[in-house]
Amino acid sequence: MRDPHTVAAIVRALRHVHGDDTARAMLTNGTTLAAMIDALLHSPLTNRDAVKLMTRALRCDDFIITPGLSSAWHIEYVYDPPKSLNVVDLAVSTLDLGTFASTDIRLVLQVGS
Repeated sequence: MRDPHTVAAIVRALRHVHGDDTARAMLTNGTTLAAMIDALLHSPLTNRDAVKLMTRALRCDDFIITPGLSSAWHIEYVYDPPKSLNVVDLAVSTLDLGTFASTDIRLVLQVGS
């Protein structure tokens, strides 16, 4: 694993919200970024720490991300209410493929990573 702390924190959040078996299935079979965000936001983490994990999950090489993100992309945070600092979702914008909502991005934990 390249970023074991990020993976462990995500696993803890998924287990807290969905239980061990469902969390394991979500990681090995894949889950949408939206489902991961929902679990992180409903875990005991602060909003700030949940947002950091969302970002680190996209940047670390421990997850296979579909669709593959090009080398140039950035995260657009969605706040609730607007102009607050409470992040509730995110989107990923790429130069070549456009913008993807969190529901369109799928993550799978790499086996043996």
